[in-house]
This record gives sequence, C-alpha cells and structure tokens, in this order.
Amino acid sequence: MAETAKKTGRIRQMIQVYQTTKKHDSALTLVLILCFIAPVLLSLFLAWVFSDSWIGWVVWPLTGILVGILVVMIVLGRRAERVAYEQIEGRAGAVGAVVQGALRRSWRGSEVPVAVNRSQDAVYRVVGRGGVVLISEGSFQRTRRMSSDEERKVRRALKNVEIVHLYVGPDEGGIPLAKLSRSLVKLKPKLSRAEVTAVYNRLSSLQAAPLGIPKGMDPNRIRSQRPR
Repeated sequence: MAETAKKTGRIRQMIQVYQTTKKHDSALTLVLILCFIAPVLLSLFLAWVFSDSWIGWVVWPLTGILVGILVVMIVLGRRAERVAYEQIEGRAGAVGAVVQGALRRSWRGSEVPVAVNRSQDAVYRVVGRGGVVLISEGSFQRTRRMSSDEERKVRRALKNVEIVHLYVGPDEGGIPLAKLSRSLVKLKPKLSRAEVTAVYNRLSSLQAAPLGIPKGMDPNRIRSQRPR
C-alpha cells in the first residue's frame, strides 16, 4: 500500500509539473511526444534487423518504451527547471533559490546572502571543490564593492583558499541564472571533500561567533592550489 501510494504521488507530481511547465512552454507537448516516439521507433527498427524470434519482438519494443519514458522524464525535468529559472530571473533572492535547491551535494551554502544593500543587491557565498565562491546578484557596479569586502573577510579567516567571483545579472559579463549551477561545476577542483567541510564550518562559525574556532582540520593550513 505504501509503495502504491508513493508511485501514485510521483505520477501526480509529474502531471503537476507538466501542467505548470506547459503554461510557459508551448512546445512542451510536441517535444515530449517526439522524445517518447523516437526510442520506440528505433527499437522497432532494431527488432526488425536483429530479431529471429518472437522474443526479440517483445524485448526490443519493451526496451524502447522504457527508454522513451526515461527520456521524457529527463526532458520534462530540464524544461521545467528552465521555466522555473525564467520565472524568477532578475528578482531579488533568485540566486538564493538556486543555492537552496539546485546545487549539487559537493557544494555547500545558504539561501541567505552574506551581504545585501538597500537596493536588494546581494552577495552569496558557497563552498565546494572549486573553493570559496562569492556570487553577486543585482547591479554589477553596486555589488563590486560588496563582493570585495566579503573577499577581504574570507582572506582574513582563510589565507590560502581559492576565492572565485561570479556575477548573476543583466549587466555585461553576467551569468544567466539557469547556468549558475553549471558554472560552479566547471570550476577546477581546489579542495578535497574534507577541506570543503572544514572551510564551510570555519566560515559558518565566524558568522555565528566571530571569536569561535572550530575543532578538527585547520583551514588555514589548507594547501594553496593555483592553476598552472
């Protein structure tokens, strides 16, 4: 009963995602139909070429149907994510929403900005294999100083850790909100998983209690790795 209820809940969730996405993506239905039909047709062709018995005519089409369903789910998820980004892009707190829900496990951060001004421009901080990343949101000119101030704070606590600046916004050089997660993933690894935890804990403790020093690994002794 529990498994049946869970499957029913997932189906309802997919239907809701489809209905919500379709309102902003008029081509969604056609794209999903093509994504399902293409593997099925390919499987029928492969069955015609390679099957010598009825078993092949069962296995190949069944495989095509399962692959088609999988492709539909993947494409639906990606297009739903793109629509969601389009709906919040340019709004205050959009980067925080990505930090909260879309970052991979190798990255740690908070949807609460580390700095914000009266114009609702903000700077967010995340820690991952690529080092400490300061993500500016809003006006590039207004966030430059904010981001530099945050870099100095991080430098005082962690002298040898790589610090990267990213900007999400409409000004020149800005990263589209939908590509933020991808931009983080593309950063070259600078920290191990243990170092990521140590750095994140160190910065979190400084925010909560400026005089506190976390136990365990000393982030100040983390090796400096700069690209050659």
